[in-house]
Amino acid sequence: MNDAEVSAAATLEPVADVAHRAGIPADALIPYGHYMAKVDTRRLPGGPLHGVPPGRSGSPGQLGRVVLVTGISPTPAGEGKSTVTVGLTDGLNLLAQAEDAPADWAGKTAIAALREPSLGPVFGMKGGATGGGYAQVVPMENINLHFTGDFHAITAAHNLLCALVDNHLHRGNALGLDPRTISIKRALDTNDRALRETIIGLGGRTEGVPRENGFEITVATETMAVFCLATDLEDLKDRLSRIIIGRTRDQRPVTVGDLGPQGAQGAMAVLLKDALHPNLVQTLGGSAAFVHGGPFANIAHGANSITATNTARRLADLVVTEAGFGADLGGQKFMDITSVAGGFPPAASVIVATVRALKLNGGMALQELDRNTGDAEQQHLEALGAGVANLARHIENMAAYGVPVVVAINRFPQDTQAELDWLTGWCARRGVPAAVAEVWARGGAGALDVARRLLEVLPAEGVDSGWHSLWTEEMTVADRIEAVVTQIYGGSAVEYAPTAARQLVQLAEEGWDHLPVCMAKTQYSFTDDPAVLGAPCDFTVLVRELLLRPGAGFVVALTGAVMTMPGLPKEPAADSMDVDADGNVTGLF
Repeated sequence: MNDAEVSAAATLEPVADVAHRAGIPADALIPYGHYMAKVDTRRLPGGPLHGVPPGRSGSPGQLGRVVLVTGISPTPAGEGKSTVTVGLTDGLNLLAQAEDAPADWAGKTAIAALREPSLGPVFGMKGGATGGGYAQVVPMENINLHFTGDFHAITAAHNLLCALVDNHLHRGNALGLDPRTISIKRALDTNDRALRETIIGLGGRTEGVPRENGFEITVATETMAVFCLATDLEDLKDRLSRIIIGRTRDQRPVTVGDLGPQGAQGAMAVLLKDALHPNLVQTLGGSAAFVHGGPFANIAHGANSITATNTARRLADLVVTEAGFGADLGGQKFMDITSVAGGFPPAASVIVATVRALKLNGGMALQELDRNTGDAEQQHLEALGAGVANLARHIENMAAYGVPVVVAINRFPQDTQAELDWLTGWCARRGVPAAVAEVWARGGAGALDVARRLLEVLPAEGVDSGWHSLWTEEMTVADRIEAVVTQIYGGSAVEYAPTAARQLVQLAEEGWDHLPVCMAKTQYSFTDDPAVLGAPCDFTVLVRELLLRPGAGFVVALTGAVMTMPGLPKEPAADSMDVDADGNVTGLF
């Protein structure tokens, strides 16, 4: 069966039962149908979330620990990080109830924390983000489509801001905004290359002020980043107020807080207040899962919301969360941005590797990856041997943060036993704990070996994992970019295009020079060129533009050809989708 058929055949528990088992009071639950709900964190034991939340007994110091699931440099279809995250959560919960459970894990619980799927990939090429096979969060179809409406609320709030800005221009421009400097674009949660650059305000004096504008995909907006990094509603409004919308002719920044008598952040928060409650669903294995927020990891910070992760920490002993794309993107940003903002240093990192992605990084053509029979097997082993350097660098990078690392080899049907044996043997020779994950076919039962390896390397409760950031507070934006390029990517130098060089000077002049940096880079390579695979060294990364995002609390460094509005592929997934007279969707997977 495919993912959709597996999901459709499952018998789901009422979300109220999932909540009760997770320790969520009935009056904290806001149901969205029978199987989905939002959780009002103000009604959890211990009261509202404010920054670092109280522990499971309502007092600080008893919070669940966070395990980060990241991955190697992927193929275009992805390597199954979400699938492994779900399967590992179910595996940990199965192991906790097993007769042979490790003594320090018996009777404990794990909760998954994932990002919400964007409609861009769902209708584009990569597909949804609910896992796969028997390691899914469900109801899969609802989650992948409109879910609880969070992305629509974020899109509406962002576009409300854009409308207020243009109305301000039309009504006299009391703030003196230079229309040429307005940096916020409108948003749409769909891939649409035709909207990257637009002209608005045409049609005469009553239709507004004509100017250049464009669209970003919702998951790339600063509004999405603010939503996911905010610790509570007040922090959300404060962050929204700091968003820079443009500059005056003398280059003074104009923010959301400058619009109108009280700023526009209040109106935006009106549209976001319900969306800020984290979403509760379940896995096919019966585990609770929070699915909330969804910034991309190649053009944004790539992690689910801080409110969801910290809510899960109040309820479970371990929170298994995922950061998008490889450890050089979502993984690095989780370690240096998300975990710092959320107050949850990771206790361990699980790196998802696949045989097929390693062979691609070893020089094998994409169309040859799955033709693994007869005389071709030796060729495949040679490509695997060449590509494993990619995994080695990701392991070194995650270990450099001071956290223990486990490799989960996500098994695909076309993988041969010889390939799996070679890869597990390579990990063993390097002293890296590793296990094959068969979560797509077996759900949590297929993750028991990975769960055991993880529990073996986890520090004892109350013991610091040793995590530390790549950056120090004294480092400048340029220092931070150089550290990522040289210490994570393996490059030797950073170059700045003329525009970026001017922006670097401006950041220093305005006092923004010590913010964290969110690197926007291709997911397929350690370099800024998606065609350079494997583990290259001594290359230069070109930063073409620096985007100040004070609401999110970081500077975005655009490299290569990364765009904030993707386009559809030649054969989009939407071409195969339909719905019958009974409302049954086909072609979603």
